[in-house]
Amino acid sequence: MYVDQPPAWVLARQRAIGARLREARISANLSQERLAELAGIDRKTVVRLEGGQRDVRLTVWLRLAHAVGVPFAHLVRE
Repeated sequence: MYVDQPPAWVLARQRAIGARLREARISANLSQERLAELAGIDRKTVVRLEGGQRDVRLTVWLRLAHAVGVPFAHLVRE
């Protein structure tokens, strides 16, 4: 069962994953707009994910990792 607000540790992990996505996007020389196009999502979603503010399906994360050229594990590592 989910609660309204995730625990602090979950929010911290979301921010860390979002930061790694941003770093990978910049390293791949992609704009947020271009990454969104490659992953089949909208730019607002990329902004929210990079800020750790959005929870999305695994398939979206897999497409994002592919688009920036890193293994999915790189984004979610601890």
